[in-house]
Amino acid sequence: MRIRATVAALSGTLALSALAVPAAQAADGPDAPKFAASVAKVASVGTDGDTKITKVTVNGGKDVTIGTTEKKKFTVAVTATDPEGIAAGSAFLWHGPDSQSADAVLSPDDFEGKCTVVNATTSTCTVTVVADPKVDIFSNTAAGGGWKVYASVVANDGDSVEGDSYKSDASVLRAAKLTTNASPEPIKKGKTLTVTGALTRANWETYKYAGYTKQDVKLQYKKKGATSYTTLKTVKSDTKGNLKTTVTASADGYYRYVFAGTSTTPSVTSASDFVDVQ
Repeated sequence: MRIRATVAALSGTLALSALAVPAAQAADGPDAPKFAASVAKVASVGTDGDTKITKVTVNGGKDVTIGTTEKKKFTVAVTATDPEGIAAGSAFLWHGPDSQSADAVLSPDDFEGKCTVVNATTSTCTVTVVADPKVDIFSNTAAGGGWKVYASVVANDGDSVEGDSYKSDASVLRAAKLTTNASPEPIKKGKTLTVTGALTRANWETYKYAGYTKQDVKLQYKKKGATSYTTLKTVKSDTKGNLKTTVTASADGYYRYVFAGTSTTPSVTSASDFVDVQ
């Protein structure tokens, strides 16, 4: 499992000056109790010399949205400075109440970051993470903010700095889906049109999409030939995530549902459904 490779690489990351991570990644890795012990080891952080981490950026500051099967690729960039320049850097994300009891880790396959020189004293070292929802995410409680970054950097003169509690500027969200269906079609002007749909989101524990319940969703309409949508009403999803409401058919046009999103789930807009009004 990838989580075991992550754990096995933690000690190598802590000893970044030796860049021992490739060998550590090849190991089979410890079991769950050893995982906790390794994460606890990350809490032992500090500075050796005058190296400083000045900035940590996850996915360019944009939220990372993960579904149930598709892998998500993003970067973690660590900018650091030292009078003698930066030699190497690495990072990974973790989630939990504290680093000693992390319940999820999103780590790069290659812990040795690619460092780009900014100037004689400063470089930005970037690692690429490929998040696999079937391996890296352990529970739905990890959705949203609260993710932290462990970052470690070594300078050309051997000085180093590491920390486990750099705040992630991006949240990790559960992907959402939204549908719209208006019927009957076609319909006579003045008759009642029923607009149904469903709001679902990724369940990282079952690897399926399930109804997102009791959420406000806007029903919007755009008359044929118009350039923008108008919100007609707000509909609340039921206990299974289903949506249903009625409107009076007035003219040919498009209907769609729009969900604004929450702290754990991104915004999503359904495909529109065209209705022919006769």
